[in-house]
Amino acid sequence: MAKVEIYTKSTCPFCLRAKRLLDMKKIEFEEHGVDFGGSTKAEMVQRSGGRTTVPQIFIDGRHVGGCDDLMALEYDGKLDELLAA
Repeated sequence: MAKVEIYTKSTCPFCLRAKRLLDMKKIEFEEHGVDFGGSTKAEMVQRSGGRTTVPQIFIDGRHVGGCDDLMALEYDGKLDELLAA
């Protein structure tokens, strides 16, 4: 099973939507909260190529983008392929 990481803020509806999709697919993920900025947010920005919005999602270390990107992968039938790796 692929390692999934998601950088989130607790009040972000897009974060909740992305986590709901992963939960529905019974995919375990490691959540990194960036509500208060700091080193975790700096890490997210660096890993995502400068993106500062949340969520930022990584599958096996590969940046897949935000919620809309995750949903597009699901819609196109490509998410399961990434998660199975």
